[in-house]
Amino acid sequence: MATQTETIQVSGVRCERCVGRLAAAIRDHEGLEAANANLLGEVMLAWNDEQTSREELVGALAKAGFRETTASIVPG
Repeated sequence: MATQTETIQVSGVRCERCVGRLAAAIRDHEGLEAANANLLGEVMLAWNDEQTSREELVGALAKAGFRETTASIVPG
């Protein structure tokens, strides 16, 4: 099992409810091992790359209205 970790920047996070909506968008995503978001739009993701991919997780966030901004913060 290979775990990948990355912190990405997303737009659309304005309040605590937004953080809750973001969490709900990916909560049951297969392969997601951990996620943490803050009010600055920084989202730390850890996933099993044998079960899901970064693109699938970012896509799930985008469907909920959270778009990745052009610059990722820190690859894990």
